[in-house]
Amino acid sequence: MMLSGQAGPPPFARLAAHEVRWRLLSELARSDLRVRELVTLVGEPQNLVSYHLRLLRSAGLVKARRSSFDGRDSYYHLDLEQCAHALAVAGAALHPALGLLRAEPAKAAETNAAETSAAPSVLFMCTGNSARSPIAEALLRHRVGNRAEVTSAGSHPKARLHPDAVRVLRRRYGIDIADQRPRHLDTMTSRSFDYVISLCDKVREACPDFDDHPQRLHWSIPDPAATSGDNAARDSYPAFDRTAAEIDTRIRYLQPILFPAPHREVQS
Repeated sequence: MMLSGQAGPPPFARLAAHEVRWRLLSELARSDLRVRELVTLVGEPQNLVSYHLRLLRSAGLVKARRSSFDGRDSYYHLDLEQCAHALAVAGAALHPALGLLRAEPAKAAETNAAETSAAPSVLFMCTGNSARSPIAEALLRHRVGNRAEVTSAGSHPKARLHPDAVRVLRRRYGIDIADQRPRHLDTMTSRSFDYVISLCDKVREACPDFDDHPQRLHWSIPDPAATSGDNAARDSYPAFDRTAAEIDTRIRYLQPILFPAPHREVQS
């Protein structure tokens, strides 16, 4: 019997309880993906996958961006901040105390990192290695220090870092990368990585093979330098500010993946 005043399950519980939607959320929690990739991964027809993606987008849990590699295609990604909020709301609907249990991923990572025996190695990639990937490199190193080996490179590196990439890191985070120079992906192929993360749809298609078969993740993030053109650098800073904020959010949620919590058995 339902107690007086209680409603049905909250929206997140209703959405996530469906098997196909849960599988879509699980795949997108790992990497940004296109519809055809999701179709293969969940083993369902495209029309069914598209239908459930529309429901998840309507709830704000999943977002889509037009691919910079092929404008006819789109990448879907999970909004982890919105998911965390929706989980907190669902918990509070069950009991008020559960709404207070939303964890800060960076804090969890700091605790777990000390228990990790080997530092994970991470390579961030974009086309020019002048904006997105050096921002990601700097932010991850800033958050975890020497607990991870972090670098970045590009398939067609520019001659120098974009000045607004340098500026946004200095202003927002107190990080100075002014002396860093873009690197070519070819200089990385002989190195061993645990994670290779592409931040550019174009470089994802051009990523070289690595002998040690690292985990490949993709973050579909538009090039902030492409928003205003080379002759309007003063107008591009807001785009860099938004890009850095998005990358920083993704970095915070990457940390528990790099430094997973040890398994603890439930006491009976």
